[in-house]
Amino acid sequence: KFPQEMTIALKKLQGLTYGENPHQQAAFYREEVIGKGEPGIAGATQISGKPLSYNNILDIDGALRTACDFSAPTIAVIKHTNPCGLASHGDLAEAYRRALAGDPVSAFGGIVASNTKIDLATAQEISKTHFDAIVAPDYDEDALSLLKRKRDLRILSAVVKGAPTTLDFRRVSGGFLAQTSDSTAEDVTLRPVTERQPTPEETRDLLFAWRAVKHVKSNAIVLAKDLALLGMGAGQPSRVDSVEIALKKAGDRSR
Repeated sequence: KFPQEMTIALKKLQGLTYGENPHQQAAFYREEVIGKGEPGIAGATQISGKPLSYNNILDIDGALRTACDFSAPTIAVIKHTNPCGLASHGDLAEAYRRALAGDPVSAFGGIVASNTKIDLATAQEISKTHFDAIVAPDYDEDALSLLKRKRDLRILSAVVKGAPTTLDFRRVSGGFLAQTSDSTAEDVTLRPVTERQPTPEETRDLLFAWRAVKHVKSNAIVLAKDLALLGMGAGQPSRVDSVEIALKKAGDRSR
């Protein structure tokens, strides 16, 4: 897993207008072993829209990682790398509506990702709100034509399934940290320790929330029901503050 020496070969894909902030220069590199059509943002194809920014790439990557963590048709809405909307449903348009309801204010100007082909009904719903980018494995022809009417909308296609990354890296001063990918099996077995056993629906929602919360920045709290994110609290030094934010976002739906 962790060899004594590692070499990471990178190839420059494109220069970027600026980095996280306007005074920072930036570029996008892809691992040499990754090619077009490979899973993830580095193998994605941009179909139309404005050029990608540094922050777009970060958010699209987060959106893909989130949506692709679910086997059922799923929509993820990402803002500043956190999922402000997330839902799974057999009807993709309904999944989108439920995801948007998680935090429609924060969703404005965010990123939408789907783990399955976008149909016309879903595209019609998406087109009602301003987003910076949308990414999916494919689009029905009429859905793509509709989305292209928004000339600034960045539309990408990307492979959403594939083998997880062997190792994740994080840069620190003078080096890197490496760890195995945070992947969770679909068939997790839970052992309830409460007097009242959870219903099958509650267990299903708990597993959905457990899978969702790993994509939220710590301290991370999510409230979920009916396979949809109701409220999310992220990035707070205090867990209590994160809970209060999640409850505020969920409102009466958390009762």
